[in-house]
Amino acid sequence: MSTADIDPRTPVVVGAGQFAERIEDPGYLRLSAVDVAANAVRAALADTGADADADAIAAAIDTVAGIRQFEISTPGAPAPLGRSDNFPRSVANRVGASPARAILEVAGGQGPQHLLTELSATIAAGGAEIALAFGSEAISTAGHLAKAQDKPDFTEHVEGSLEDRGYGLKGLTSREQVAHGLTDAPSQYALFENARRARLKQTREEYATAMGELFAPFTEVAAANPYASAPVERSAAELVTPTEANRPIADPYTRYIVAREKVNQGAAVLVMSVAAARRLGVPEEKWVFLHGHADLRERDLMDRQDLSRSPATVLAAEHALEVAGIGVDQVSTFDLYSCFPIPVSTVCEGLGIDPADPRGLTLTGGLPFFGGAGNNYSMHAIAETVQRMRATPGAFGFVGANGGTMSKYSVGIYSTTPTEWRADRSAQLQAEIDSWPAPGQAPRADGWATIETYTVKHSRDGERTGVVIGRLEADDRRFLAMTRKGDEDILDRLGSGEPIGTRVYVRSFGFGNRVTTTESRMNELFPPRPAEFRDSYEHVLVRRDGHLLEVTINRPDVRNSLHPQANEELDEIFDAYFADPDLWVAILTGAGDKAFSAGNDLVYSAAGKPMWVPKNGFAGLTSRRELPKPVIAAVNGFAMGGGCEIALACHLVVADETARFALSEVKVGLIAGAGGLIRLPRTVPAKVATEMILTGRRITAAEAHSYGLVNRVTEAGKAVEGARALAAEILDGSPTSVRLSLQVMRETQGIADTVDAVTHPSSAVDELMVSEDAIEGMTAFAQKRRPVWRNR
Repeated sequence: MSTADIDPRTPVVVGAGQFAERIEDPGYLRLSAVDVAANAVRAALADTGADADADAIAAAIDTVAGIRQFEISTPGAPAPLGRSDNFPRSVANRVGASPARAILEVAGGQGPQHLLTELSATIAAGGAEIALAFGSEAISTAGHLAKAQDKPDFTEHVEGSLEDRGYGLKGLTSREQVAHGLTDAPSQYALFENARRARLKQTREEYATAMGELFAPFTEVAAANPYASAPVERSAAELVTPTEANRPIADPYTRYIVAREKVNQGAAVLVMSVAAARRLGVPEEKWVFLHGHADLRERDLMDRQDLSRSPATVLAAEHALEVAGIGVDQVSTFDLYSCFPIPVSTVCEGLGIDPADPRGLTLTGGLPFFGGAGNNYSMHAIAETVQRMRATPGAFGFVGANGGTMSKYSVGIYSTTPTEWRADRSAQLQAEIDSWPAPGQAPRADGWATIETYTVKHSRDGERTGVVIGRLEADDRRFLAMTRKGDEDILDRLGSGEPIGTRVYVRSFGFGNRVTTTESRMNELFPPRPAEFRDSYEHVLVRRDGHLLEVTINRPDVRNSLHPQANEELDEIFDAYFADPDLWVAILTGAGDKAFSAGNDLVYSAAGKPMWVPKNGFAGLTSRRELPKPVIAAVNGFAMGGGCEIALACHLVVADETARFALSEVKVGLIAGAGGLIRLPRTVPAKVATEMILTGRRITAAEAHSYGLVNRVTEAGKAVEGARALAAEILDGSPTSVRLSLQVMRETQGIADTVDAVTHPSSAVDELMVSEDAIEGMTAFAQKRRPVWRNR
């Protein structure tokens, strides 16, 4: 096809620019991320070679799209020198552009290619004419100047619309990953790497050699690249041999083969319709067409069948080549996203590319050597590809852009050969990927298991922490676990030989799953806790009065809110209560007159301290499967958030007239995840529950009583007295009958049909028939005396 016959709406890349500065270089400018990007944009505008000048081209841009810096990629990320509140328009303003539309893309290294594909499709459909995509990082400058006396202020407030697409982090992390220290990219990729090594049946030494040989040519490219952050050529052995400078990061990675994020780099690409290119006088020898493209997403980490592969990545690469109508042998240049070795190995293995292919696998030098440039690395890859395609007309260049943990993969196939826009089938392929079966999961894992993959994280001070993904022997469910600090037995297992496929022992706790070599070793590390009371507790008061136990949360200075230590004490206390045959009823209350409990200690959490609750939930109650003996909540003052959830978990509630109940989590950006979302709609009218949950509305003790949430209301300050009176009434009956009644109620709770529930067979009835209390009760009745209960 000649350019004369092409549809004037066909998108074409006409300009690509890069910019970089290094702190150690002469003339270092201390530029912000905005100014780094603006310099790259100016280079892209100049690169068009258009008859129109740069100002005229900038004025004609109708759409700008920015890639997020790391400091705006996650909630609460620091920006030590300040940042713009509208990055795309800040950059546009620098170059004289006033676009109608400004986009801030989601986080992820797939972003640059995804945006180029999307913007091209929009142009082809007539929804835009000239679009500019760009991104940058100034992490190196931010780190260098953060504590300087004359540090610059990069804060900017920019007016104008912004299509902020959010962080895009859904599915990329989970509560389980956070609990098990699996939040950093090296550790996550290392899990894949070790799984692949085991599949290939290679030793640690063989695999390390292969990683070094894969990346050594990348260093050669980086050494010749004027925009590279680390232009140093290194040998394969040097890359993977641990030294003081090349310290271990996460097995099997050393520092030299992981992405380098401390950079000051920017890149920009200008795409427009053929009609606009002609109008602005862009020479046809500058035109580069997007022949093939694909965007696919892998299953979430724990849902992947094979942790040694990324089939969605390979499928995206294959489909982009299919759309382009070429085979991999027709590609002249590659730039494969290379934050770690395995994203490169995955594509090579899937497409049958020899890692030593003379065509090379990078045009920039790769993320560890050229520089990560945050989410924007592949914009540099596209810019390099555009220049190579112009230099070799008719050739094809492949750009593979990876995001997350081999989670999102975007591919572009570029060439100067004219072609009209071609649609892809990514949506159809994504539906297929989403239908793939996933392994069963065990968020709480207990028992013998086998290691599926692993890594050992190395801190700067030499401390080691193991992370394991395994399968339970009992049911083959997959779990995530970590080692306990100082457990050299399991660390030695993970640090030598072949751990994958070996037998280990895992146990779940409120703070997560822990793995070690054997059950006996687990008992050494975590001695089983006896179900008995201590002499004293730091955060809780305990009082025994005959068969009655009174438990008081003793943190009035923080409205009896709970942190991990308080929750752990309450869990231990209720274990002891349920195990003690001489205790028949328990009362739970809060110290002082201000609050029963404000739930989670948000001040403790906001201080960055690790928050977790026991397996049995808040106060050791909200997630406990069975409360075999009565627990009465004596609510004095506020029962907010988790405090309300604790009250809901109790069998009975006595509140004084000052009490207020609320699930206030929405007010602080949380949800009532400790049972409130389930128990409240089953306790009060549905509409009332929904209003309380969605608005955080507080209800009074009288309202709570009218809805059935509270059993009794007392005068102010009399909640505990009221609870004692209610407890006395329970204690007047048979503790055996009380306990077995609770059992039958619990067993039949989920049976909808009344007759089915009534006729439900229960061991409680058989136990009651042979109990001493049943005999004593009937005998005492016949003898007209008070029974003497035995609770057996």
